[in-house]
Amino acid sequence: MQQTRILLDEHEIPTHWYNVVADMPNPPAPPLGPDGQPIGPDALAAIFPQALIEQEVSAERWIEIPAEVREALTMWRPSPLIRAHRLEQALGTPAKIYYKYEGVSPAGSHKPNTAVPQAWYNKQEGIKRLSTETGAGQWGSSLALAGQMFGLDVRVYMVKVSYEQKPFRRSMMHTWGAEVLASPSDQTEAGRKILAEHPDSPGSLGIAISEAVEEAASRKDTNYALGSVLNHVLLHQTVIGQEAKKQFEKVGDYPDVVYAPCGGGSNFGGVAFPFFADKAAGKEVRLVAVEPASCPTLTKGHYAYDFGDAIGMTPLLLMYTLGHDFMPPGIHAGGLRYHGDSALVSQLYHEGLIEARAVHQLATFEAGVTFARAEGIIPAPESNHAIRAVIDDALACKESGEAKTLFFNLSGHGHFDMAAYDKYFSGELEDFEYPEQAIAEALDHLPKVGAG
Repeated sequence: MQQTRILLDEHEIPTHWYNVVADMPNPPAPPLGPDGQPIGPDALAAIFPQALIEQEVSAERWIEIPAEVREALTMWRPSPLIRAHRLEQALGTPAKIYYKYEGVSPAGSHKPNTAVPQAWYNKQEGIKRLSTETGAGQWGSSLALAGQMFGLDVRVYMVKVSYEQKPFRRSMMHTWGAEVLASPSDQTEAGRKILAEHPDSPGSLGIAISEAVEEAASRKDTNYALGSVLNHVLLHQTVIGQEAKKQFEKVGDYPDVVYAPCGGGSNFGGVAFPFFADKAAGKEVRLVAVEPASCPTLTKGHYAYDFGDAIGMTPLLLMYTLGHDFMPPGIHAGGLRYHGDSALVSQLYHEGLIEARAVHQLATFEAGVTFARAEGIIPAPESNHAIRAVIDDALACKESGEAKTLFFNLSGHGHFDMAAYDKYFSGELEDFEYPEQAIAEALDHLPKVGAG
């Protein structure tokens, strides 16, 4: 029989996180305060524990994973690397297709890889509560799970359009003891301000971040936890790519191209950064971030300093952005509806070291259905973006006769997204192309502190 599942033992869970900063050709641009001047780590102390702040600014290549965190990860790690034999056959491609399946976690996605260490570090520093935001609900579910594991209360501000589209994500969060509010809410100044201006606002991740940050900054017993974008979040996710490299070694293979969906960047950074270490050492490997055409941050956004939230409560980061007041269309890939991207991912893209591709919503669902009918797993709408790019390239290999090795991160299952699939099958979904005029106008709203 052909080998389909490539597995690791629990003792092969990485002992350290990999920090891509150590292998970047240029140091990351510093975050800035409202006055346009670089800020130090102390500026983050009101909402983050010291250990995470140290990770945020670290340039060390390897950062040790605490034993208690590593033990908690054994609940679902190592995750399997799977050879997609049936998909290859269905496409008639000479390409080899592999995927890392992160849907085996209790929350059904890759997000617990960072939720667990974030909760643990906050617990070590005596924090009692965590506030956060969530789009599609994978991150909120993951932090609810981690809070339950370490005895922390969790409040989740969930983007209103997703709050209404995905009720069972809310049920998961409630089951693990979290409180869930539709954002914008009337619980914060930020939420009330948005509602006063736009009573029917569908919400955005930027707005939800504003609410969660405001709450954390106003309570001594509460810290903020973020599911993507920041350096320490991408750092924690590198267990994915490190495991994958060990698994490829077991079968004597190595990818020509690595793909992942990209919203804020944790999914892409988690799988691609460990392979970037090889690229930096001279190995040929392409790293492709795949985003929605309706939220084309990397492919059409501005590379500039901008806020991470909607009303300017966060430090300014140099990143690709559609503008912090960007209001995304109500696509079903809720985890990808963010105006900006990780500063690390943005810098690597700006310097031409990684690639980005934008795909349309209908094409992603078509790819997800093709994958599900071949491989059995129904993917999350976010994951479908990477699958679309892989299928396109596998079909190109069919035309050219090239037998490339294509590898993507299947970041989560779509079991709580079946309403979106129903809309796809009934023809109710449509494609959104974010208007060029809106992208151009975003420049007028960016903070006037310079750009890269």
